[in-house]
Amino acid sequence: MNVLLVDDEPLARARLERMIQDLEGYQVSSQAGTAAKALEAIERDDPDIVLLDIQMPGGNGLEAAQQIGELDDPPAVIFCTAYDQHALEAFSTTAVGYLLKPVRRDDLQKALDKAGKPNKVQRSAPAGGLPGSITAKTHKGLERIPLRNVRYFHADQKYVTVYHTGGQHLLDNTLKELEQTLGSAVVRVHRNALVMVEHIQALERCADGGYCICLRDSEHKPAVSRRHASAVKALLQSL
Repeated sequence: MNVLLVDDEPLARARLERMIQDLEGYQVSSQAGTAAKALEAIERDDPDIVLLDIQMPGGNGLEAAQQIGELDDPPAVIFCTAYDQHALEAFSTTAVGYLLKPVRRDDLQKALDKAGKPNKVQRSAPAGGLPGSITAKTHKGLERIPLRNVRYFHADQKYVTVYHTGGQHLLDNTLKELEQTLGSAVVRVHRNALVMVEHIQALERCADGGYCICLRDSEHKPAVSRRHASAVKALLQSL
């Protein structure tokens, strides 16, 4: 799993990086010295886990954690700080862990393992079953797109587009809302994309060396991010 280190002290980041290098299954994907740079790194690198300091110049980690939690597909957040008085406030966010400096290797291992447990690919079906259609904006106004015709959803900033056998149209839904509504009928292949599981034909290598999804009756091939590649492979092997 990819880990983003966020701390304004380079020596603290270097120590954590050395510790993570010795832990199987984890690697540091990027580092940031401010909350603002952390949010940029999450957008760019899509890490699985963020180790986040609380007291930093130019915006603290608690505020950053709140912003991270509002993302469609947020990484797990573990606070890493020298001050235990922030613990209560920290757990009012979506953080899954709280480490005190100097961080011990065993504590770091436990926190990372806990953060990595949720599997966003394997979800139960939503209560009440699946909807028969999705409401989209077209040139005719609002129209119903049969769910059986939908291939995937893609978010671009504040807009979500549904790609279906009849074309593509804008939705009012967020990816998070669609994920909650459709449950295990969709799989997150990228922080900006959901794919209908029943129409996946194959996972193939793209020209840039990454992976993309081949869909039935569609010329589009949504990209699969590094963060989601192993989970998508596991899902396809289980189908």
